[in-house]
Amino acid sequence: MIRNLLFELRYLLGDTPWDTEISPPELIEFMETQPPGQALDLGCGTGTNALTISSYGWEVIGVDSSHLAIRRAEEKAQLEAARVEFQRLDVSRLRGLTGEFDLILDIGCYHSLSLHARARYIQRVAQLIHPRGTYLLYTWLSDIHEAQARPPSAKEIEQEFSPHFARITQQLGTEQDRTSAWYWMQVHPA
Repeated sequence: MIRNLLFELRYLLGDTPWDTEISPPELIEFMETQPPGQALDLGCGTGTNALTISSYGWEVIGVDSSHLAIRRAEEKAQLEAARVEFQRLDVSRLRGLTGEFDLILDIGCYHSLSLHARARYIQRVAQLIHPRGTYLLYTWLSDIHEAQARPPSAKEIEQEFSPHFARITQQLGTEQDRTSAWYWMQVHPA
């Protein structure tokens, strides 16, 4: 609850360094190589990536816990005449959301969740993704010695997602003097 209020305040004050208004090249590369389908953008913020995905012919649902972010996303979608549905939901629960998504995207949301919320999140993502779907994750990585409320380590991501997903690629990088990574995962074959 307090966390949600902090995000609302940051959107109100315009203190949102994560909201660059530019979709990353990794997402663009994926869009240019895949046929359209159903997509879910987790932690969609003001809708930049959801709108990019939609521009490639995909049907998109964007979810975020921030009222202000969702309102701005809806305004942007209306201006662009884009057909994107935005919902205010807790990404670790995604209550009421149904369907099978060909793409689930998370840019910077997973690493901000508590350890307990991460477990719920992974379970819901595994339930919502199409058996041949792709999960794209951009996350900060931590050193295992950081404080309790920290981004996951690469080892933790492998352990937490491996019951449901097979990693296709991992691309390491740096953002704000932190190690970051892009993961491209697919559901384990049945």
